[in-house]
Amino acid sequence: MPVPVYPEWMANSAAFFDLDRTLISGASAFPLGVEAWRQGLASNPDIGRWAISALSFKLLGDKGDATDDVKGDFLNRIAGASVAALEVVSAAVLPKLVSRVRPESRKLIKMHHDSGRETWIVSAAPHEVVEPLARSLGMTGAIGTKGRVVAGHYTGELDGPFVYGAGKAEAVEKLASDRGYDLERSYAYSDSISDLPMMETVGHPVAVNPDSELDALAHERAWPVVIFARKTKRAIAVSAMSTVGASAAALAYALGRKHGRASALAQMAQRQIRVRKG
Repeated sequence: MPVPVYPEWMANSAAFFDLDRTLISGASAFPLGVEAWRQGLASNPDIGRWAISALSFKLLGDKGDATDDVKGDFLNRIAGASVAALEVVSAAVLPKLVSRVRPESRKLIKMHHDSGRETWIVSAAPHEVVEPLARSLGMTGAIGTKGRVVAGHYTGELDGPFVYGAGKAEAVEKLASDRGYDLERSYAYSDSISDLPMMETVGHPVAVNPDSELDALAHERAWPVVIFARKTKRAIAVSAMSTVGASAAALAYALGRKHGRASALAQMAQRQIRVRKG
């Protein structure tokens, strides 16, 4: 089977997906914590604290610190655990995360792949969890937080940046440098204002189920705003200048690809676009 050849401006770009409430519905950290507790890697106080943080995330979104206890603290709490033990946890959690992947997200991944664009999950969750999820979805790969390993066991220290906030932007920029991506032609999808640094690194940011702060900023900057179904149902999407259906993000992608970002926004401003659901 011949290998597809894409124009240079398509082949050297990528699409970056936040995990929680963007690629998947809900949060990944709590089921991860529960499974770690079941495997004896977390204590009762740990799971209680993570449950409170997860509830806060569900109700309020991620304002920069709402899920820090769950995500940032996880690798510290499993200090001394073996890599093999975390792989067991990851394997048990994977089906739960796959079941939460939004159908709209799957369509976006396919759309970018069909256009020769590589796709990545970028998440504060442990790399050992997000990498298998990316592979299961046919994505190029994942950037997750890595724990330092000595003699096959986690030390509780990080091996590289905490992939959160500014750390996500740092990770994306390094990946782009390593793989030759043109970030101005790349895409980033997120629900949270905490991911603003990552979204500002690309030419095509898209707000997905945004929290109030990101929603306000996206409208101010005329970024597409897409409301996916909270669970696995159809979606309604609203951009800063138009009302569209489930393919709003695809529309934003197509306009940006054909005309460039500036002309796409001008075209959206000139007329209201309605896309039939489905």
